[in-house]
Amino acid sequence: MFYATGRKPSFRTFCAALIGVFLLGFGTLSLKPSTYTLDIQDAPAHPTIFNSQLYVQGPPTQSFRDNLRNDTKYITSWTSAGWTNDVITYGNLIYLALITERTPIIPKFLSSHIDKSAPAFPFGEVIDVPRLTRAIGIHLLEWHEVKDPESPVLDDLGCWTVWEAVQHYKQNPEPRQSTSLNLLKLDISWTRAPGWVELTSPSVHDNHASFWSLASLGFPEARSNNLGAPNHPSPHHQVSLPPDDHVLCFDLLYYVSAHHTWEWELDYSPAWRFVGQHMRWTESMERLADTHARHAMNVPVNEPTPPYITIHIRHGDFSEQCEVPVDECFAPMSVIQRRVSEVQEELRTRKGIEVTHVIMTSDETDPDWWSEVRALGWTWVDYAAERTEEIYGKWHPVFIDAIIQSNGAGFVGTRGSTMSTLASRRVESWHGGATRIIKWGRLGADNH
Repeated sequence: MFYATGRKPSFRTFCAALIGVFLLGFGTLSLKPSTYTLDIQDAPAHPTIFNSQLYVQGPPTQSFRDNLRNDTKYITSWTSAGWTNDVITYGNLIYLALITERTPIIPKFLSSHIDKSAPAFPFGEVIDVPRLTRAIGIHLLEWHEVKDPESPVLDDLGCWTVWEAVQHYKQNPEPRQSTSLNLLKLDISWTRAPGWVELTSPSVHDNHASFWSLASLGFPEARSNNLGAPNHPSPHHQVSLPPDDHVLCFDLLYYVSAHHTWEWELDYSPAWRFVGQHMRWTESMERLADTHARHAMNVPVNEPTPPYITIHIRHGDFSEQCEVPVDECFAPMSVIQRRVSEVQEELRTRKGIEVTHVIMTSDETDPDWWSEVRALGWTWVDYAAERTEEIYGKWHPVFIDAIIQSNGAGFVGTRGSTMSTLASRRVESWHGGATRIIKWGRLGADNH
């Protein structure tokens, strides 16, 4: 502004301008309320730009230890429970990293739940890691940033086995194995975690461990006091190693909670609140899912994506839990329709929006069941017609289903399904949406 006329301002004018800016800023601050709220759809709270090279020595090395910094402590774990459960596992791992002040090292997702021939999928290609690190205030490393994925070196590492500790009621409990260990070429010597890591009474066999009990093993006193626990030599090199202090590691962190089992289903869940809700999708995945949703709803190219309700109905392996005939075990279409109507009414009264588009996601294979879906005017993504697997790979239908579920204005899911649990949490946290979970197991289970 000062240079618009081509003349420099006088010193007196410059000082007067500075004083004016100061008084204006001070007055604005004085009038603003002191409360602070975080809208997770806005820019994350931590603006720091993270560079993974600050947390390792440099590019991936043949042995992972050669890439670790002496001034940084790390934490890692592995998965073996299906993709959605593995997302929860990594959320728990990152939360443990927060409370132990360590840098988490995240392995790739395993394809055990889809097609085992599909390659492992990098965490950061589906989860927006830069956004996540800014939101939670710590950096995440992925294993391929630490160790060269093509390295032939088999590294020794001592870790805690939580799985063996919480399954003490079995005759011969063992550490939880994971294909990730083979992919990363890690030869693990397991030490049984102390029995007090269990979340609940030893008489309750729910397999859950406590966050803070596990966290204590990342600090000197608890670690040194429990090094005498039973130890398994590594399977290849046959060496017995104490749990590593530089890289704190556990076999499985899926069954971990702060206060109550299956805590991600509960609104206070610290792992969800401080980590899970910030695990947003990458922009490229968001765009791909939006394209599939638009095609399913036949949205014209020049129109915006309309609000929609998503449904997730899980049958498949849940039928193994039925103690009555399947047609009496699962909720009929009329019950699903009633739940959708409830969500539509809540969106209408609470948010003032009319949502008519409904997208079904399900593992049901009965053509007659899908005909009922179509008769209600609902739709679904036709992955065969889209050639999704052919173009993008076997992982993408799973990812796209999850993203479409999370981006609905409302959601209706299946009780006991972690995919429904996470979709419900995301719709509520990200969009302030309306959600319902359908009970099943007997006739009338969802009556209310």
